[in-house]
Amino acid sequence: MAVGFDHRGVRLRETVLTALLDEGLDVVDLGVETDATRVDYPDVAREVAMAIRSGRAERGILVCGSGVGASVAASKIPGIRAAICHDPYSAAQGVEHDDMNVLCLGSEVVGPSLAYELVKRFLGASFIGEGRYLERLEKVEELEKLVDG
Repeated sequence: MAVGFDHRGVRLRETVLTALLDEGLDVVDLGVETDATRVDYPDVAREVAMAIRSGRAERGILVCGSGVGASVAASKIPGIRAAICHDPYSAAQGVEHDDMNVLCLGSEVVGPSLAYELVKRFLGASFIGEGRYLERLEKVEELEKLVDG
């Protein structure tokens, strides 16, 4: 599991890492560890996304202040399906129905106990991978191929 935090996201760093370690997962920790220096969320999103694309990680978790910037940035990279989830249903359903592979959280929006639950729900979910869910994923993959002409 690849994880990345910007300078505001570090508020949930310990919680996210604890949830992953409680599941016995190997963590590709792409930083940051402190809020002492500003780190822009697109840089962290790129690192997590590339860890997934290269096969170093199967999924990822990104944390910034709201979760919005991390989600927008990561989703620009083909093959990355990142979404903000601030409720348990979405954290699981996003994986099950949409094959979400990056969970984005906002450290200014959710507290540690909810963040822990969201990570656990994300980890516990699997893509259904058939029927309408697979058909929709194929349509999403077609969208990635669009270019301005």
